[in-house]
Amino acid sequence: MATTSSKRSLASPRVTAASAATPVAHRAVASCRVSWDVKLSAADRWRAALEAWAIPEAIVASASQSPWIHPPALFDVPKSIEPSPSHDRAREALPSGGTVLDVGCGGGVAAFALAPPAARVIGVDHQVEMLTMFRANAVDRGLSVETIEGFWPAVADRAPVADVAVAHHVAYNVADVVPFLAALGAHARHRVVLELPDRHPLASLDGAWRHFWNLERPDGPTPEDLLAVLDEMGIAAHSTSFVGRLRAETDLDQAAHFTRIRLCLPAEREAEVRDFLVAHPPSTTRELTTIWWPAGPGQSD
Repeated sequence: MATTSSKRSLASPRVTAASAATPVAHRAVASCRVSWDVKLSAADRWRAALEAWAIPEAIVASASQSPWIHPPALFDVPKSIEPSPSHDRAREALPSGGTVLDVGCGGGVAAFALAPPAARVIGVDHQVEMLTMFRANAVDRGLSVETIEGFWPAVADRAPVADVAVAHHVAYNVADVVPFLAALGAHARHRVVLELPDRHPLASLDGAWRHFWNLERPDGPTPEDLLAVLDEMGIAAHSTSFVGRLRAETDLDQAAHFTRIRLCLPAEREAEVRDFLVAHPPSTTRELTTIWWPAGPGQSD
């Protein structure tokens, strides 16, 4: 496990090639890799790196449904939540009976790992199904609960200030990341804790995109890029790296179904996707990074 500060110098990503929905047998590999432009701010670099993940319009147009899906089953909360540095960093800043604001809460793993000492949890998510799951899980654990539907920070004015604000596996969904981070800090009395994988969560499909579409996917952004944004904001953040379990669909047929949708493929190719998954089983672990910083007046870590 390695711990670092947010002080670092990074180059800037810029998309240099586009791709098109041409059948794999009839074209060369298309690339979404990025080059570097030192003139951009860290926040602009973050945005550019995320924008490179856009699926080419021609491919999206061929899809029967949106590929940007988040199956609620992946966000189920286990009875026993595995310990992690992210939970440790949040828990050590919580008073007994404290409150946790969980942004992009899903089923609530990030919040419920902190109870106790947390006694009240506030979940923010734009999916009603996630908030329903979050509320039910909180009630099962005997916690006071509040849910807020919408995107952060658009709904930040509806959220109360909590002792600790957490956002796990959300940052890669946020192109305009500065207001997102600033609002988290404004809604925490003691600490903000983020968790994100070292590679974009869709990077696990790189091989599948190459196989079915001959399409190369981007290689950024990274937690270091996010630390550079925080540094640019004047926030002295800390980070630590670790290896965690990768949550994925356990049923092969279900995995093939959701992967086929994510790849913008028609239903009649689902068997091909299933065969690909059998031949290329996903990893069960991945490298993760915890990022945290003090919040509230006079706070320091």
